Amino acid sequence: MANDTEKPKLSKNLMQMKFMQRKQQSDDREKLEEEEQRVIDEEHWVLDIPELKKLESRYEVIDSFVPCEGLKYGRFSFQGFNPAIEKIAKSFEVAKEEEASEAKEKEESVSDDEMARRYEAIVGTIQKKFGKKRHRNSTGDEPQVKKKKKKFLKPKED
Repeated sequence: MANDTEKPKLSKNLMQMKFMQRKQQSDDREKLEEEEQRVIDEEHWVLDIPELKKLESRYEVIDSFVPCEGLKYGRFSFQGFNPAIEKIAKSFEVAKEEEASEAKEKEESVSDDEMARRYEAIVGTIQKKFGKKRHRNSTGDEPQVKKKKKKFLKPKED
């Protein structure tokens, strides 16, 4: 029964052929590498330290260079090379100009209340300018009355 489980051995002449020798050498190399790996694994030290958590970075990583270059829409086209890109660029330019003009208009515009206050001030100034000389210093239509010059009053003695 012992003979039934054993594999039949190949002949000596067959084992001396080159392809059989190469196969035998590769098998020997694999066994040697496995043995070396097993020895390394057994000798390898393992520390019982918990894994360190990954520290959060203070830096933001961006895969694109677009923010660094300050590009508006990411691509450029020159002299009609890519008409679709040039069309997009033109639409961005128009939108930017509209925003700038709206901001400028809003900055320069005057509200109704502010306009009324300015108009009142201008009307008063013009009225003073074209009024008669005696009425220029007063605000009303009545002639100006001369004010008496106040004299120094002596303090009372107790």
